[in-house]
Amino acid sequence: MPAPFTFIDLFAGIGGFRVALEKLGGKCRFSCEWDKYSRKTYEAWFNELPHGDIRDLDLTAIPDHDLLAAGFPCQPFSLAGVSKKNSLGREHGFRDKTQGSLFFELAAIIEAKRPAAILLENVKNLRSHDKGRTWRIVRETLEELDYWVFSEVIDAAGWVPQHRERVYIAGFDRRRFPVAPSFGFPSPPSRRPAFGSILESAPDPKYTLSEHLWGYLQKYAEKHRAKGNGFGFGIADPQGISRTLSARYHKDGAEILIAQNHGRPPRRLTPGECARLMGFDVTHTRKIVVSDTQAYRQFGNAVVPKVVEAIAKEMIVFL
Repeated sequence: MPAPFTFIDLFAGIGGFRVALEKLGGKCRFSCEWDKYSRKTYEAWFNELPHGDIRDLDLTAIPDHDLLAAGFPCQPFSLAGVSKKNSLGREHGFRDKTQGSLFFELAAIIEAKRPAAILLENVKNLRSHDKGRTWRIVRETLEELDYWVFSEVIDAAGWVPQHRERVYIAGFDRRRFPVAPSFGFPSPPSRRPAFGSILESAPDPKYTLSEHLWGYLQKYAEKHRAKGNGFGFGIADPQGISRTLSARYHKDGAEILIAQNHGRPPRRLTPGECARLMGFDVTHTRKIVVSDTQAYRQFGNAVVPKVVEAIAKEMIVFL
């Protein structure tokens, strides 16, 4: 049987989009990711090595697809005036505004392949980045490419036990949808998972902080508390939700620590716990195949598959 829909996975990371879209019956036709460690994980999990640098892609070699998924990087854009470009006989429109940014590569692929729908994810700051110019250009670019654009900041805390606010952008090709689809972003489930549900019963002692590091983190927090700042470590409540897992977690684990008994310093999450905190099922077919440092970076940079699944489920009814 043919798949209900096809998709491509750009700026793929370790495949958070792919996990979600395949669960809905989608078939991945192409993937692209430049980081060598993420590519190693992606290949181990999906038996496919993604293309490397998106900047050297032959657009004609990208297969046709129904949905384009991308967790694109946030970079500043050139805002040189169109009038100046016109006087020099150079292009304007999105090709001018996004020059020098990897978003240009993404826009060029959308223009060349014209998928029926697009689903993009980025950090919440995308809306305020560069005094709002970046967000304005992203939205205007997609509209210039003739797509209906919907966007919303969603906290993944409804699906996984951590605060993780990200902006999601859903787009539909106006040439296929003359009238805007009645699309709406999903509401979070009424029952939220607790942080304790992702914890291991007997983690390796190596994840316990050293007395030296724990002392440093306490002094650092106290110093900032005295100044009225909120910086410092965070001890997660097993019955609640944690702070956001970041790509810097490998440095000291300070944002999400787990208290321990018998006066021992707290510990950081294991890579497996980080995977579950993000909503990934680590199994015998999806093992962690990189160092702890790289695993922390990969999960801290990943998209939450359960959120993508909920959004895409609302999108694919129109495909």
